[in-house]
Amino acid sequence: MGERAPQHVQNIIIRDYCKKNKLSYLLSATEYAMDGCYLMLDNIVKKLKLVDEIIAYNLFQMPPKKKERLRIFNHIIKKKKELHFSVEGIKITKRKDIENIEDIWAVKQTLPDCLDISEIQ
Repeated sequence: MGERAPQHVQNIIIRDYCKKNKLSYLLSATEYAMDGCYLMLDNIVKKLKLVDEIIAYNLFQMPPKKKERLRIFNHIIKKKKELHFSVEGIKITKRKDIENIEDIWAVKQTLPDCLDISEIQ
């Protein structure tokens, strides 16, 4: 969604989020920098029995296709795990959380179309 932060900054934010929320920070998995690549995320989701939660830097690091996001979100809930988004300070633990996150996603997708700064100047 056009946002980028260096990996070391993402790790600082995630560590701070974990500390504030009394979560364990085990290790950082870095996704490959290729469009549409979610290999590391898929791998972590498949190995959920090894962890209680996944902490992502940002909600908008999730797949842009709703079907793919929902597959991940629903799998997290089905396994009774948690998916946290450190920048936004929100998490998924139940179906209602998915609805809220999808609302946020829809607003973010709409914003570039509803505010054109060049028209204001």
